[in-house]
Amino acid sequence: MTDRIVAVLAGGLSHEREVSLRSGRRVAGSLRAAGATVFEWDVDSSLVERLRVERPDAVVIALHGGEGENGAIQAVLELLGVPFVGSRAPACRRVWDKPTAKSELRRAGLDTPDWVALPHATFRELGARSVLDAMVDKLGLPLMLKPDQGGSALGAQVVTTVEDLPSVMVSCLAYSDTVLAERFIDGTEVAVAVVETDGEPQVLPLVEVEPLGGVYDYTARYTPGSTDFHCPARLAPDVLARVQDAALSAHRLLGLRDLSRMDAVVDADGNVQILELNVSPGLTDTSLLPIAAAAADLDLGDLFAALVDVAVARA
Repeated sequence: MTDRIVAVLAGGLSHEREVSLRSGRRVAGSLRAAGATVFEWDVDSSLVERLRVERPDAVVIALHGGEGENGAIQAVLELLGVPFVGSRAPACRRVWDKPTAKSELRRAGLDTPDWVALPHATFRELGARSVLDAMVDKLGLPLMLKPDQGGSALGAQVVTTVEDLPSVMVSCLAYSDTVLAERFIDGTEVAVAVVETDGEPQVLPLVEVEPLGGVYDYTARYTPGSTDFHCPARLAPDVLARVQDAALSAHRLLGLRDLSRMDAVVDADGNVQILELNVSPGLTDTSLLPIAAAAADLDLGDLFAALVDVAVARA
């Protein structure tokens, strides 16, 4: 990196603001160590004017949730002609909507847990009890309930009894108007980071996630000491290869660019069940992409400096 001027976008107004600010601070510090001049900008009504006037060489998006992952910020950057690291707006929109992404994965022959996505109005108009009973009849128990959009496992909970379903559904609806109910898959949970710095996507070492509380929820993700991470993941070589192939296939299928993270579970039969994709992986001290980069002997600042160079060259 030669005297690049980089704007790191973080914060915003989503439920994941605090996590985003932590990610932004870390990647900004790493880029400075790699030789860049870095602005750290909170995302507010001054952003467009800042981009026009101060005009960085490139933007790194460290926003989580909302406009940082649903394609909105990406679309604005494309309108302004500002180079940025990450996927283009249409791909972000596909991944942000979990049922849409799961449908595309399933059509392509990739495995993802059986699911149903239902808006709040359906429960209200057809009767919550009847709809919930039909959900359990179709998908069984336990179920993973989560918002159809969003990240950091906000609102996501495992339901093991019929009696707990209504309260968990209400909690989930606090973060989105639509509930995604998935068949819960018991197995080894892994996170797979994919990065592109030489024109081809490469898989970083897999991170196996072992939450001490049993579920990798918001607390397990961001509370130091509440989750054990194993990198590389403790998987047989043939299973490891299947997970890597699934991550690369999903990255290409959904049109992702520069970097992504696939969350998946390897079930008891060694099948790779894709849970979701992420276009703006966390970069905090407990986040998974930095763990994978360290296992690959990649300095985080050098990695993002290379991605910035790719974004500038692409423009």
